[in-house]
Amino acid sequence: MDVRKLIVGMGLAAFLCGCSSEAPAPKPATTETKVAKPAAQPTDFKTGRLAFQSLFIAAHNWAPDARAVRVESRPRAEDKRDGKASVWTATFASPGKRSIRNFLWSGAQAEDAPESGITPGSIGDYSPTNVSTQPFDYAFLKTDTDQALEVANHHGGKEVLAKDAKLPLKYELEWEPRQGRLIWKVIYGSSENNAKLTVLVNASTNTFVKATK
Repeated sequence: MDVRKLIVGMGLAAFLCGCSSEAPAPKPATTETKVAKPAAQPTDFKTGRLAFQSLFIAAHNWAPDARAVRVESRPRAEDKRDGKASVWTATFASPGKRSIRNFLWSGAQAEDAPESGITPGSIGDYSPTNVSTQPFDYAFLKTDTDQALEVANHHGGKEVLAKDAKLPLKYELEWEPRQGRLIWKVIYGSSENNAKLTVLVNASTNTFVKATK
């Protein structure tokens, strides 16, 4: 037998054996773990008095002597016409700090709403002699916005809503120094300037005061 042919044959056999060996197993494909987004919480709605109580606590954390000057809702399309709102603000004055500050409560998680929870606002100067920012005594606040709305609906509000069921409602609480009384304003519209009707209700007795168009 030709020795050269034998050597070549042995080399070829070794080459073929090498080719037939198992190739390295492919690495398993990596899979990305998708993190589910937390489900949005349902919107929380509060009456004015309940929202005020939450904001009052926040204001007292800022200034123990803080007293309320004004409370109002910020109408949203999601709000129902039942005396509740999903966004409220309140203004508080601190005689000791000689400062005034707004606090906001939001119960909504939506693009048209502030961040949910309570958010302190900027601080301004407060003067006790300024009649427009005179604080009121909490003892006068004995009724709530759902009660005030019921009174307002009996004095023209029901007819206004019958014509426009999607009309926003706004609520404001303010002190009338000349009359010495606390008033709930039920505003049939997004603001008092464009309101179709505004009804004033005594916040202590829940009695009708007047209505303006």
